Parts: sequence; structure tokens; C-alpha cells
Amino acid sequence: MFSFISAGCKPIVNYFSFHPDKGNVIATENLPADVEEITITTEDKVKTTSLYLLSPGSEKLLIYFHGNAGNIYHRIPDLLHLQKSGFNIIGVSYRGYGKSEGSPSEAGIYLDGKAVYQYAIEQLGFSAENITILGRSIGSTVATDLAQHKKLHGLILVTPLSNGKEQAEASGLGLVSAFSGNAFDNLTKIDNLDSPLLVIHGTKDRIVPFSMGEAIFNRAKTEKRLIKIEGAGHNDLQSAYSKEYWVPILKFMNDGATE
Repeated sequence: MFSFISAGCKPIVNYFSFHPDKGNVIATENLPADVEEITITTEDKVKTTSLYLLSPGSEKLLIYFHGNAGNIYHRIPDLLHLQKSGFNIIGVSYRGYGKSEGSPSEAGIYLDGKAVYQYAIEQLGFSAENITILGRSIGSTVATDLAQHKKLHGLILVTPLSNGKEQAEASGLGLVSAFSGNAFDNLTKIDNLDSPLLVIHGTKDRIVPFSMGEAIFNRAKTEKRLIKIEGAGHNDLQSAYSKEYWVPILKFMNDGATE
């Protein structure tokens, strides 16, 4: 089980928030044929190595921000599934994860997201209205931060936390939450969303409670859709609830938040 906390002491916040894996990666020469690595330098001069999956003939791009454990190489099956459904994909590797340099922090992963978005626009030639951003778990914080004030195709949040303070309380870290600042504040930032929104959350999520995703959905002022997956937990969405998980995502990426 992991915890997201926000406190005045940022090293403590980062210690509890991130569990990077730099060892279990796939050698470049052993990557699937449709997967290539792209190296992107951030505003603060950190080199991150993400994965790019091209879908010839498609103008649509999904930028994928994964959860706080493991690395992007563990998500290749999901990325391939999305790519084979007709979308270009960037699977983002945060600083300190996989083959990326540096150490993860809240401020740092926001810079990582910003750099990937700029790369997609300036180097790959995608337009904002054809870009969907997906963030899962702690990845929802990068996705929401990045999506603010942009006219995108849409934002997908999977098992999103509301903010660091409430996540600390949900994780049994009430004393820590008393020192919380405004870390990982999805709930406030969603006010700045100008794009369609899809929220997916399991009702039995014991790590990031369903009520957090519901609160974000209720607060958003844009065109939006909530997928409430009965009985699903935090880590079994694709395996035990594959249809309930994938069908809304693919529909949203094609049609937006319409029912």
C-alpha cells in the first residue's frame, strides 16, 4: 500500500509519494517493434526517457501518466492496446523512474509533464484539440496540472486522488495531514479545466477512495462523464473489469464525453 502526503517538509512528501523502479526496464533492442524511446529534456535540464507508439494515419495522441509504483515499461501492454485501437501514444516516464534521470518530486513530475506536452506540439506536430491526457492514481495529479487552461480533446482521470491532505487521512496518516499544504491538489485545479472530462473509479478502491474521484467529477464545470465500476478496487480495473474499463476510454477518445 502506498500513501500520498503533503507536508511542509518536501523530502518527506516525496518519500511517501513515489516508489520508482529503475531496475526492471526493457533493453532498447528488446522493445516491441511498435515501441520507441524518446528522450526529452525538461525546463530544469533533467533528461527523461519516455515511450512513443506511432499509429500511422491517426492525428490523435494520448499522453499517459502512470501510477506511483514501477515504471512505464510495466505499462507497455496497456500502451499497445491503446495504439492498436488507432491512437498515437506517449507513455511518460517521470524523473527517477525507468531510464529517466533525477529523483521524483511533485514539482519535478509537473515539469516532466509540461516538457512532454511541449515535445508533442513542437516536435511531433500534434495539435491540442487532438490530444487526450490520461492520468492514473498519482499520475492524475500530473494530468490535471497539465490540462489546466488548455483546449484539449479531453482529460481522463483513473482512480484520481482529491488532494494530498485527504489522501493522507484516507491512508491513516491523520497526524501528517495536520501539516499539509496544497500538494497534489486535483480538487482545486479541476476548476481550471476547459476540456471534456472522464473519471473512472472503482467503488471498492481501498487506496484512493471512490469518493475522491466523485468529488473531482462533481466539481468540474466542463462536459463530463463518470464511470463508476461496482466492486472494483485500485489495481484490478484492467484485469477483472476489462470491458467496463476500456470501452469508456476508447469511446471518450473518439467521441468525447457524450453518452
